[in-house]
Amino acid sequence: MKNGKIGVGIIGVHPSRGWAMTAHIPALQASPDFKIVALTNSDPTMAEEAALKFNVPYAFQLHEDLLACPDVDLVVVTVKVPYHFELVSAAIRAGKSVYCEWPLGNGLQEAVELEELAKKYKVHAVVGLQSRTTPEVNFIRDLIRDGYVGEVLSVSLIGSGMIGKAMILEQFAYTLNPKNGAGMINVAFAHAIDAVGYVLNSELSEVMATLDSRRKTAQVVETGAIVAMETPDQIVISGKMNSGCMVSAHFRGGLSRGSNFRLEINGTQGDLIVTSSLGYPGLGETKVQGAQGEDAALQDLDVPQKYVTANADIGIIAMTVSNNYALLAADFKSGTKTTPTFADAVILHRLINAVEQSAATGSRQHT
Repeated sequence: MKNGKIGVGIIGVHPSRGWAMTAHIPALQASPDFKIVALTNSDPTMAEEAALKFNVPYAFQLHEDLLACPDVDLVVVTVKVPYHFELVSAAIRAGKSVYCEWPLGNGLQEAVELEELAKKYKVHAVVGLQSRTTPEVNFIRDLIRDGYVGEVLSVSLIGSGMIGKAMILEQFAYTLNPKNGAGMINVAFAHAIDAVGYVLNSELSEVMATLDSRRKTAQVVETGAIVAMETPDQIVISGKMNSGCMVSAHFRGGLSRGSNFRLEINGTQGDLIVTSSLGYPGLGETKVQGAQGEDAALQDLDVPQKYVTANADIGIIAMTVSNNYALLAADFKSGTKTTPTFADAVILHRLINAVEQSAATGSRQHT
């Protein structure tokens, strides 16, 4: 670290689009604890343009050059999922801490291997499960912990996957091929079900699932090309958590004219309802309602200001990532593990694998 700041190298930065530009760079630039010192793009011209635009000292075409940079303490991986394993493992072996976007690996086995590698090299290993860091999610987690609903009896979830609709942008067409590990089940559904486990401080221990691709094709917006939709655009599960709480969930492709995200938590003493116009809480626009005891009507529950830690000027999406970085900065300083870790990622990968196995075999799976 130089001047008390954690040096960050971001792999996969485009000057005008992409998750790094939208979420990570604004979050890092707003942080007093981090400094972006290097970036890569496979096109050296794009790398130089991005470095100039975002005022980053070093621009590289090859990730090996970024990993060799002594000013880089933390490597951020924001490229497509099929490249995560190669890049994350290379960063860990170079002795760098890593923040990898979710999914951690292209499937469970890659995630397990990356977790084991991170443990071996004793580096900070963080995954982008940023729904956990939203103010609304942490607010209801504390409400449940403090007994607002009493004992949680059941959870009902409905959501929209955003991808998996009739039209798709060219940059997201790769998500329709299950070999790429980035379909609706791997992203929107995974983020949402992870948030459920987080607020309840419990994990799904068994699951039954049905998956289907009701749409067989999608049209690429820019070219008009028709591409096969091989990843499921319908995900239906029922299950039970370690706590005994029953869970049901249905995710649909695209966006709905109705509920795009609705989480109902039913307890012995009350209810909590979380809604969003988007597919999962990490994207923002989230509302919390609740009622207790004899109250028949739901009331809007304002999130206390203490849960809002990021600067709103950077935008909702960057705010959630900013919260994750704030936790990571504290972890660097104190040696704690408050950010979602590779171990958390493996738990979620195991659940997704169990859902897929249940759908394939028609049998209940234990995680």
